[in-house]
Amino acid sequence: MKKIFSVSIFFIFLTQVQALDLTYAQSTLADIFPSSIDPNEGNTVFRSMNIPCGGRTEALGTAFSALCDDSTFFDYNPAASAILEQTEVSLSHNAWIADSALETLALTRRNGNTGYGAQLKCFYVPFSEYNLYGDRVAASYYSETSATFNLSHTFLAGYNFKGISTGANFKLAWRSIPDYTDNRDDSIISGSGLEQSALGIMGDLGAIACFNALKFYQDRDPNLKVALTLNNFGASLTGFGSSIKKDDDTPARISAGLSYRPFARLLITSELRKHVLLSDFSSSGKISFATGIEAKVTPVFAFQCGFLLQGANPRFSLGSEFDIKRIKMDVAYTLDLTSSANPVNHISLSAKMQLGDRGRKATMAQVDQLYLEGLQFYAEGYYNEAIMRWEEAIKKAASQPLCMKFEPAIQARDAALNFNKQKSKLEDMYKVTLED
Repeated sequence: MKKIFSVSIFFIFLTQVQALDLTYAQSTLADIFPSSIDPNEGNTVFRSMNIPCGGRTEALGTAFSALCDDSTFFDYNPAASAILEQTEVSLSHNAWIADSALETLALTRRNGNTGYGAQLKCFYVPFSEYNLYGDRVAASYYSETSATFNLSHTFLAGYNFKGISTGANFKLAWRSIPDYTDNRDDSIISGSGLEQSALGIMGDLGAIACFNALKFYQDRDPNLKVALTLNNFGASLTGFGSSIKKDDDTPARISAGLSYRPFARLLITSELRKHVLLSDFSSSGKISFATGIEAKVTPVFAFQCGFLLQGANPRFSLGSEFDIKRIKMDVAYTLDLTSSANPVNHISLSAKMQLGDRGRKATMAQVDQLYLEGLQFYAEGYYNEAIMRWEEAIKKAASQPLCMKFEPAIQARDAALNFNKQKSKLEDMYKVTLED
């Protein structure tokens, strides 16, 4: 009951905040960052590829390329599917500018050190056409729909150093322009929209390194991640139905991110981005900066805030995540001065369902048990039995579904083997002494 009450209060708060008149705030903030104005902004197509799917990713200021700990990673770092613990499906809704919206469906799964998944996104805007007399003669939707296919793998995965993950996305996107009318008789011209529609073929590359550093709590999960990504590199074609030709550049970008968890309930993430104009690199966008903080208030509730500076106007965001068993519900409020003058704020939602870890947690518990049994045997002087337990733990950790190098058991086994070796040498020396 308390969980439901907390969710209701937060939704009411966001609804009231969204209704505020923020015109003065917009003009004031615009004066703070005049040097960040980017004259090259807006020179690309398929801009919806850079719109966040919503929820937690947007609440953290979209500084997500290094964190990427859920199925919303597709737009940020393709390497993330290889490090996710859970098979996960997510559904997101982002109420963007005016009547436009973005819907996202994603599924990701991990098999050992290999991850894979798929995402479907649809951005749509209502489209109405009026004739010279102000009568509406056509109504439809402008839309951009994309499908993303992901594959990644983790190398050098171990107990201490968690490894380096690399991955790639393959993207197909379609821009749909509705047919427009003939001004002479208001009849719809068949195929007119198809000529302006476009097909985008893009790809992403990414890498994440996970390890522990400056960690002030006890936990096996890595608390520090660094990432580098290349997103939306490719080309688009238009002119279907007449003469196919190359469209404007895709919204390519290069990102470098950092995610750091100094304490169990505190997360800090940040990111630098450079939007790249593939046809003329000298006209690429300026470097933008994003950062976010997440505080775990209770085991089932987390609060996020974020900041993005892209262009002269910043983007501020607030959000929360409610973890109810295997379902996570995210809600985010964004004061978005980077995209629109009015309205400048919107709400996005995300629901993520975890479908299990394919036995990783249970297998890790078995590895731990074997390791502890080995320590017990070693303490009691049964060295061979201890070595057998540790070798079994090493073998189980290296196989499915963990596929990792379990250094504690390896070090303990090697120490025991070395002890047995030295013991045998001493026994041989003692025998020689007795014979003499």
